[in-house]
Amino acid sequence: MAQSEVRGDAADVDDTMALNPRTTDPEAGAGRHGGGRRKGGSGSRGSGGSGGSTTGRRRRRRALRWSATILAVVILGTAGAGYLYYQHLNASIRKGERSSGDAKAQKTAPNAAGQTPLNILLIGSDSRNSAENLKLGGSKSSVGDPPLGDVQMLIHISADRKSAAMVSIPRDTRVDIPRCTDPDTGKVYPATNDIINTTLGEGGAGCTLATWENLTGVYIDHWMTIDFAGVVKMADAIGGVDVCVKQNVWDRPTAAQRGGSGLKLTAGTHKIKGVQALQWLRTRHAWGSDPLRARAQHMYLNSMLRTLKSQNVFTDTGRLMDLADSAVNSLKVSEEIGTVKKLYDLGMEMKSVPSDRITSVTMPNLPDPRDPDNHVVPNTADASKLWEMLRDDIPLDKNGGSSDAKRADKPQPAKSPSTAPARLGVLVQNGTGSSSQAAVPGRARTIAEALVSEGYSRATADTTPPPSQDKTVIEYPSADLQGDAQGVAKALGLPASAVKQTTSVSGVTLLLGADWRTGTTFPKQSKPKAGDVPSNADAINGADKGGCMEVYGPYRW
Repeated sequence: MAQSEVRGDAADVDDTMALNPRTTDPEAGAGRHGGGRRKGGSGSRGSGGSGGSTTGRRRRRRALRWSATILAVVILGTAGAGYLYYQHLNASIRKGERSSGDAKAQKTAPNAAGQTPLNILLIGSDSRNSAENLKLGGSKSSVGDPPLGDVQMLIHISADRKSAAMVSIPRDTRVDIPRCTDPDTGKVYPATNDIINTTLGEGGAGCTLATWENLTGVYIDHWMTIDFAGVVKMADAIGGVDVCVKQNVWDRPTAAQRGGSGLKLTAGTHKIKGVQALQWLRTRHAWGSDPLRARAQHMYLNSMLRTLKSQNVFTDTGRLMDLADSAVNSLKVSEEIGTVKKLYDLGMEMKSVPSDRITSVTMPNLPDPRDPDNHVVPNTADASKLWEMLRDDIPLDKNGGSSDAKRADKPQPAKSPSTAPARLGVLVQNGTGSSSQAAVPGRARTIAEALVSEGYSRATADTTPPPSQDKTVIEYPSADLQGDAQGVAKALGLPASAVKQTTSVSGVTLLLGADWRTGTTFPKQSKPKAGDVPSNADAINGADKGGCMEVYGPYRW
């Protein structure tokens, strides 16, 4: 009997220990629910421990071991299913080459903490080359045509991840497009001057990215493309976004204008999703212009980000999985971000930026002299200022601290020249043209002569016109020529920040930009400050919930 009592006491001790989460014995865990203390149980075991009672305990323990085994299989199976699902998502992501065009943009130098800005180009395709997309918009006559990039928006996240910008270029903007190679077919498209939305069909998203880089001078890390069907899927996964119109709106065909998105809303605020969200993002005629369509898109995206943050989607695993599934089936991305983890990390980067530090703008533009009724060109002075703020990672808002007030690149440390000015070859190129104005004739020769007068007797003008350049830069290929390039900058009054190292040149090269069209000494220019956005950029703050779209008269009902 004493032995039986010891057994009973031992079982009780095991059961008590089993409640300790630090135990690593799976069988102890399995037995704790069947062999634990129950009312009257201890007396039965201590009174003699009959064979039937012992057999019953063993059966119960065997059953519980089986239960534990099955539970372990289920847990491992679920984890395995999660892993397989993760692998399925990774395998489903459509990827493409980051850049398929000739571009020279360089990454912004890291800040003091070693951080760099993040730039992502979001492209909305109007492709009708699937039954699903054709059903959502357009006519059968468009089937088989190359896609057009009708929505183009740069998402810029600052190096310190404290501020962000969403910058749109109207789809009907005429720009210089570099030589591009289609990554799928190998077809080469020569450099041209055309409407920016044609780049998607002539070299893919990588050609659009290269065009943006040459226009802005901003290095773009990644691109994402989405089509009509993808917008609908993502809008449904989000669950609805609030938008507002001042008057009843119906974007429909009229006697003066064919087409229309079909958007029909009464005045006020509405939660839209699915097809209706696509209609909002596509609407142009009812707002009155393509730049105003960009404003409506900015309002939608700002509202979407506020919605996702308010719903704690970024910490809700189930919602995140739904969004991940929708994103994978909706987006095509540049190959560097072609995994679920990297896409998730991008979402976390954007999530960390407060709503009142997100600024949406549209590139300042002017009517195109060649076709003022249908196309626009960059407003060179104001657009250049905007691009400079992005390149130098200067916040577009004024809501940051004093440390955010100015974050321009630090110039490279000064070095001594490796050779005398009279022996240094300097090539001068004329990139003073832009979409709205021609290059200044003879400009490279004028500056080359000015350099000769400063002792650079081997300075020569390049007769081959380079692509247009917003900002004047001095480029050099190797570290031993850094001091020489800095000497050229000093001779012409250029800031040290204009000196850049690149492998795209074979010697010291001065590329004249649209910011230096007259004179032989570079004009002094003030650096923009935080929030110093051009007034014609139509800036909207991400925390602004009061904005409503004005409806163009013919589309009110």
